[in-house]
Amino acid sequence: MELTGRLTASLSLETLPQRAHATVHLIDWSRLAVPEARRLRELGFDEGVEVEVLHRARLGRGPVACRIGRMTVALRRAVAAAILVAPAPAASAA
Repeated sequence: MELTGRLTASLSLETLPQRAHATVHLIDWSRLAVPEARRLRELGFDEGVEVEVLHRARLGRGPVACRIGRMTVALRRAVAAAILVAPAPAASAA
């Protein structure tokens, strides 16, 4: 299946390098509590949305700050791990 092939190229938002742009490929809604899933939807997280990791808490234990659209959002690591992203192709400087 083509989808399976693309999933192997995806990584979680939690592991996306800082300042790297990516597109949300898949959100594993089953890994999230209902309030967390609702919050993500309200913030605009869905397949095809562009995101960028701005900052991570030290020692790998705290939240992940990311940009979605013009918003900066802090996500718990478990929530960020449920979001699979595909790195955006390198764009030429305009």
